[in-house]
Amino acid sequence: MNGQWYDADAGPLVRPYAVTGGRTKPGPHGVRFDLIALVAVDPTGTDEAAESLLGPEHRALLGFCRSETQSVAELAADADLPVGVVRVLLGDLLEGGHVKVSRPVPPAQLPDVRILREVIEGLRAL
Repeated sequence: MNGQWYDADAGPLVRPYAVTGGRTKPGPHGVRFDLIALVAVDPTGTDEAAESLLGPEHRALLGFCRSETQSVAELAADADLPVGVVRVLLGDLLEGGHVKVSRPVPPAQLPDVRILREVIEGLRAL
């Protein structure tokens, strides 16, 4: 058995910790990105000179968000990166003002199902 544990078709292998510089948490503030949080490019924060200083993974995430707003889970799938790595990279982009993140509404703040049913029944009665 040879020393390689991947085949030649796999291409170069970059470990996730190399992509994030060994970091496992996004940003200095420890922001947490839910899988369904929506990420969009911030039009006021896009600067070509600043973007050129970003790594290829950062630029790829920005590219995915340019065409349409993406969830964290979609970005991870599109970039073929682990969700933890995408969260760290998004923390960098958020801190640099490149993206805006819309966090999902917590279940406790959603309207009560009973109230919604009463509204529907009231509308049907009209």
